[in-house]
Amino acid sequence: MPGGPYRRPVSRIRAAAVITALGLLSIVLPGCSTGDFGRARNDVLNEDMHRWVGVEAIQSTGRRASDFQLTDSERSLRNQAYAFIEPPHSRSLWKGVFGEYDPIAAPWHQGYRFDRTMYGRHLIDEPHLSHASRYAQVIDDARDDIQRLDRFFATAAQVADLDQKRDASLKYITDLSPRERADAQARMKENALIVQWVGECLRQRVAGYHWALERLVVQGPDDMAAGADRLIGDLSAHVEAALQHTPVVAQILTVKG
Repeated sequence: MPGGPYRRPVSRIRAAAVITALGLLSIVLPGCSTGDFGRARNDVLNEDMHRWVGVEAIQSTGRRASDFQLTDSERSLRNQAYAFIEPPHSRSLWKGVFGEYDPIAAPWHQGYRFDRTMYGRHLIDEPHLSHASRYAQVIDDARDDIQRLDRFFATAAQVADLDQKRDASLKYITDLSPRERADAQARMKENALIVQWVGECLRQRVAGYHWALERLVVQGPDDMAAGADRLIGDLSAHVEAALQHTPVVAQILTVKG
């Protein structure tokens, strides 16, 4: 009742709850997104935050990374590559927004081993309202990969074209130092290795989607399985077509799973 005897205490309780929640956020958020004196942390705003992808790729093959700054297209290549290199649904929302940012080991490392069951086990163990929602998740993930795949390989083609021109120009550059030549050659290898890494990750995603779909059919058969299978097949065909002309810079040591 407006103006009644219980109106003011309830309002005060609600106001106190809001103030408490805002106070907690003011404690948590600065510690996650800002550094000293309230400035934003460099690792949050750094537009080269995925530069490590190229460094990890080339260093895992025993080569030295380039010291050259990234071009716009090379930066886009690394940003788009990370979306495929990180396993689907491997990062919680809290960790993705506020948490640690841990580089992922490249598949050229000796200790690397792909687990094709990981995606499916996560999908099945995670609470869902029905098996239909799990099928829908597989369909959405495969469709998203197809859409992002086209953008990534368009960027990769642009970077490869510029690298061909860079390579051809090296013999015409006056006073080119050995270090500059080494940095240029290292950057070209980095770019090619990133594309190779993404291709391997995409093939692994296809294997993971297939494993998950097979388990869903056993545990909860549904007519959605046929549509999911067709979409996974489309993804696989897109991947193999895109990788047909991708050079192999270094052999991946372990791909079993």
